[in-house]
Amino acid sequence: MTLTGKQSRHLRSLGHHLDALVQIGKGGLTDGIAQAVDQALTDHELVKVRLATESPADRDESAEELAKALKAEVAQVLGHTILLYRRHPSEPKINLPK
Repeated sequence: MTLTGKQSRHLRSLGHHLDALVQIGKGGLTDGIAQAVDQALTDHELVKVRLATESPADRDESAEELAKALKAEVAQVLGHTILLYRRHPSEPKINLPK
């Protein structure tokens, strides 16, 4: 599923007030980070991931890698923050516009 512009804007507006639930530190993108983001996406559908300043990971590469590995969509990459979305398979909380 690819997000439309309208859907991305909607998710960005919902994500504006969220706090980052996962932080990528100096160890970069690890399996533990991916598991934490996966669990957060299952619980919340929309998750902010923060890249620490000492993180060796590139923000755009990290966003794409996480999205691909977790079957999620990148709603936004802004500064050191990545906003990811994955619809809950059985009980979706977020209704996306058409």
